[in-house]
Amino acid sequence: MNLLVTGGAGYIGSFMTKSLLDLGHNVTVIDNLKRGKRSAVDDRATFKEIDLNDDLSEIFIDSEFDSILHFAGLISVEESTKDPELYFKNNIEGSRNLFETAIKNNVRNFIFSSTAAVYGNPTQIPIPEDHDKKPTSPYGESKLKTERNLIEIRKNDPLVSFAVLRYFNACGASLNGEMGESHIPETHIIPLAIKAIMEGSEFKIFGDDYDTPDGTCLRDYIHVLDLVDAHLLALNKIIEIPGEYCFNVGTGNGISNLEVVEMVKKVSGKDLKLSNFPRRPGDADRLIADPSKIQSELNFIPKYSDLETIINSAWKWHNK
Repeated sequence: MNLLVTGGAGYIGSFMTKSLLDLGHNVTVIDNLKRGKRSAVDDRATFKEIDLNDDLSEIFIDSEFDSILHFAGLISVEESTKDPELYFKNNIEGSRNLFETAIKNNVRNFIFSSTAAVYGNPTQIPIPEDHDKKPTSPYGESKLKTERNLIEIRKNDPLVSFAVLRYFNACGASLNGEMGESHIPETHIIPLAIKAIMEGSEFKIFGDDYDTPDGTCLRDYIHVLDLVDAHLLALNKIIEIPGEYCFNVGTGNGISNLEVVEMVKKVSGKDLKLSNFPRRPGDADRLIADPSKIQSELNFIPKYSDLETIINSAWKWHNK
């Protein structure tokens, strides 16, 4: 297939691009490089530096894309609470511009990178896809609005086919340590904990009074390689049986911040000094997926998402 990957210079987008190329697909990557890294884009892909809020028509002039995998967007809960307009412009308006331009150019298959943050503080654990949506951050709001825009687009154009994938906590690196996780700014616990160990600095725990067994947030961690597999399965689904789909991508297992820290210490063989800070705005107590839908409908089975494999792969990459 001929595929367009937005945000392909970012963490998950770069892994997706490599996987698609390895499978023999033709891939064009677009990224504004404000948060992504040009060096993360596989040399076999065609790369174009462009922002989603720009005129995107040139992207489609010489290419007839079969599908678009849309990863481009800002992802920090904390940053979104400080600058919500930035998130609405990038995540909502940019996505709308992408979808509308694509449809004008006869591209109607979309995979959208969404988030468990659309659920807010859930009242049901594990969280099913039909759970109430009450985001506690502008980041979550921006993703939910884009999901709803896709639904409206399909109502007006039934030939549109899409799958929304609500990630829980994407993490980990390639098993050989050649590719890994790096964000600007970095807000994810695993790379931050590893960095603290490597630098001998204190590691900040944001909140120790959550309604969880050890007082720290509980999250559902999904290895980036498993996440890529979920996208491949979803892509095949929307092409074989066009429609609108929504899937949680997680394991159904909750892991606390302190459990992550202990595993980082175990894998590294080093100690980590902790310091407690107040909760970050917008952080939910527990975000744990009910993955039964993606397991039954797409036969999705995570292979690399046990905590030790996740931390081992990340440790290899950060040491390289």
